[in-house]
Amino acid sequence: ARHCRTRDVGLMMNAADSAVEVIDLAKNYGPVRALRSINLTVEGGQYYALLGPSGGGKTTLLRLIGGFIKPSGGRILLHGHDVNGLAPNHRPTTMVFQSFALFPHMSVEKNIAYGLKLQRLPKSEIREKTGAMLELVGLAGYNSRMPHELSGGQQQRVQLARSLVLESDILLLDEPLASLDAKLRKEMCLELKRIQEKVGITFIHVTHNQEEAMTVADRIAIIAGGDLIEEGTPRDIYERPVERFTAEFIGENSLLDGRVASANGDRVSVDLGFAKIEAPAGNISPAAGAAVTLSVRSELLRLIVPGGELGGAMQTIPATYVEEIYLGLTTSHLVTLPNGDEMAVRHLSEGQSVHFHPGQDIRIGWHMVDARLHRTQTE
Repeated sequence: ARHCRTRDVGLMMNAADSAVEVIDLAKNYGPVRALRSINLTVEGGQYYALLGPSGGGKTTLLRLIGGFIKPSGGRILLHGHDVNGLAPNHRPTTMVFQSFALFPHMSVEKNIAYGLKLQRLPKSEIREKTGAMLELVGLAGYNSRMPHELSGGQQQRVQLARSLVLESDILLLDEPLASLDAKLRKEMCLELKRIQEKVGITFIHVTHNQEEAMTVADRIAIIAGGDLIEEGTPRDIYERPVERFTAEFIGENSLLDGRVASANGDRVSVDLGFAKIEAPAGNISPAAGAAVTLSVRSELLRLIVPGGELGGAMQTIPATYVEEIYLGLTTSHLVTLPNGDEMAVRHLSEGQSVHFHPGQDIRIGWHMVDARLHRTQTE
């Protein structure tokens, strides 16, 4: 363990311990419930993403952890210590804000050194630490540049260096890449992950961009409507979503609503109204008559012409072809179901040999094991 030099010396980091533990955390703004009894744990040294739609409570949770706002209920533990009564400057955290927030009249070096000067460290130590941070974020030699002379990505690197130089154990990042263009955002995602792995501290990263979260995170928490919807590894969240909301929000999933016709061990028969299909029961064990939702990732669906070979046991439903949308690497095929719902089937564009025409009767097929069953959410 090492002591946090810039925060309460009683809060120590041990990589084997939980860095953050949130217990029944709630935040109300008058009658508005921004967060409702959130419980989650972030292990030391993890890159953890809070992902969800705008206004869902992600930034509120981050600011509560950092001490910038006070909770309406619940507890926050940092390295096992209750910090509810501690101000931000007494917590082992540093915040990287969405806006670059650099001092425009200061050079890159002075911006990074600002927090160290407030600590009254010797000038030689400040120069050493600042130089090391410039090297870490790939800005060696930019010491005397002014903020207006930097690109957006470079400015974000300066803000990151300014936070990391304080040697806090937990770095809080609030939509840090939101103001960057798509290409630069992808580059900075990889850079953030590289830096986190090198410094070895805990990063908690708020974003509404699922590709960004999938790129950087060891674990992801889906936050929406003030609730923690689901939590897991990026692969689990993408390939094995438990909640219907997650299946709708992550990746491209086609959703089918129906009712349980019967359940037999690990299989469930679902009546869609226009067809009956089977699906793995998963861990929800629905009773006969229960409303359920089936989700299948769009890239695992197949378009089948009448009389075409199924290539093994598949679940199929009737559909009418609508149109083809070329997206470069992939092509999205839109179809409508007998109940009027629309589905998308996504295939690699290269090597596509079968073409369809609008209004053509086809079938949509998938392997049963590729489906996920969810409880249908009601208001």
